[in-house]
Amino acid sequence: MSTAPQLPHHPGEHGGLRRGDHIRAGYPWTARHDGIYLGDGLVIHLTGGTPDGGKAAARVQTDSLARFAGGRPVTVRRYSGAHDPEDIVDRAMSRLGEGNYNLIFSNCQHFARWCATGDHESDQVRSVAATTGTVVTPLVATALTATVIGPAGLVAGLSGPGIMSGLATYGALVGGGAVAGLVVLGTAPALTSVAIMHHALRRDDDLPGPERAARTAGRIGTAVGALTGSAAGAAAVSALGVPGLGAAGISSGLAAIGAAATGGGMAIGAACVIAAPAAAAAILGYLVYRIALWLTSPMLPAAGTTDPAPSPG
Repeated sequence: MSTAPQLPHHPGEHGGLRRGDHIRAGYPWTARHDGIYLGDGLVIHLTGGTPDGGKAAARVQTDSLARFAGGRPVTVRRYSGAHDPEDIVDRAMSRLGEGNYNLIFSNCQHFARWCATGDHESDQVRSVAATTGTVVTPLVATALTATVIGPAGLVAGLSGPGIMSGLATYGALVGGGAVAGLVVLGTAPALTSVAIMHHALRRDDDLPGPERAARTAGRIGTAVGALTGSAAGAAAVSALGVPGLGAAGISSGLAAIGAAATGGGMAIGAACVIAAPAAAAAILGYLVYRIALWLTSPMLPAAGTTDPAPSPG
């Protein structure tokens, strides 16, 4: 909305807020509450319910800016393109009194984004889904390590020879040895993690240039993280055990990683190395995005109030 025509500043407005702005109350890295600023110190928003009425009491309502903010800092969710403030307000007011709150499918961010752009989505839900996916993916990769390595080699089981034989079998798929096997086994979870982050940070033409650039940087960060995690795993194997990537070096390196991680042995070490690219992809991509976004997201002063804040939507 930063490029949309703006109405004259009203005396009752707070700071730099304008009628039709999609605003958020809360602190960075925490859940925030979203609404649409109506001007003259009023906000329309979808509440998350009340302590006595629970979620059944959730509804679209108007409140003072001070009550909406609850003493927390307020930011404006900027959009690109021309979004007429009166159209935004009209859409918001058309749902006044409506209930049907749902944390996943119809929360305060869904409401405010729909009012501002016509799109029904929530950054918060997408972020939680991405976080869940990128945490679960390395854990699943770790859990499946014993299943995929043990039976694969000429020597079955998770003894030292069994693990080395299994890794060599997977490495042979790309013309390599045991180290290549670690890379092969780490590829699927890494690609899954990259895909999840790319979806979470997908291009959104409604967003302003700086945020689109932050998302692009985050997507690049996920790919760099996956490659870095793979290289770091191989380097750790070489550095922590007998020097080199021969059989003795790999065996001792995996054992050292396993011992450092959980007090385990080679199997745990192999699981950690296989999961590393997926974890690095998620962590680096998210950090790059958040840092880039933080650098381009000025925060307005807190709207001081003694009114209680509504439940987060």
